[in-house]
Amino acid sequence: MTLLIICRHGNTFGPEDTPTRVGARTDLPLVEKGFGQARAIGRWLKDKQIYPEAVYCSPLQRTRQTAETALKEAGYKEPVYALDIFTEIDYGPDENKTEEDVIARIGEEAIENWNKNGTVPNGWKVNPEDIIRNWVDFADHIVRDEQDCVMVVTSNGIARFAPHITGDFDNFSAAHDIKLSTGGVCVFAHDGQNWRVQEWNLRPK
Repeated sequence: MTLLIICRHGNTFGPEDTPTRVGARTDLPLVEKGFGQARAIGRWLKDKQIYPEAVYCSPLQRTRQTAETALKEAGYKEPVYALDIFTEIDYGPDENKTEEDVIARIGEEAIENWNKNGTVPNGWKVNPEDIIRNWVDFADHIVRDEQDCVMVVTSNGIARFAPHITGDFDNFSAAHDIKLSTGGVCVFAHDGQNWRVQEWNLRPK
């Protein structure tokens, strides 16, 4: 069985900050809570005795910091490799804008559709078909290489399309919120024929 662990990076805003929609063009570091979430992922890996053979992130520092902090907490020494395919999407005119400003431009229904089924709001610079193909190709690759466990730390706009590797995204999205929490963990398992979701948006303590 092959495991694919997918994590969303930790928080990039502190309690005194005004959160904004952070995309590919906004490279923020983790804040204190974000590092705590990353350490919680590491403790979860160690407690579950899950040892990734390979660990990937995006070129954005929030994903690398999450991955490296989690591995250090778990006591693992695996290097972390950055892949462009895991870079957060570009939110176009809504990049680094507050959610109030984003809703004022595109409306609440557009946000709801994005969070429910991945329908891209007008103006955002993203092609879901490319993201889905990247996930499917990546998942197929680790199965062909007969890797036991691989971990990916990415962002919310990318991670939400990962369930497409199961071949049954419609039923999955009908039963689950595809939006991941910061520090959230997902576990996919390949049984030799198909990928299935074991955990979705688990939040380690």
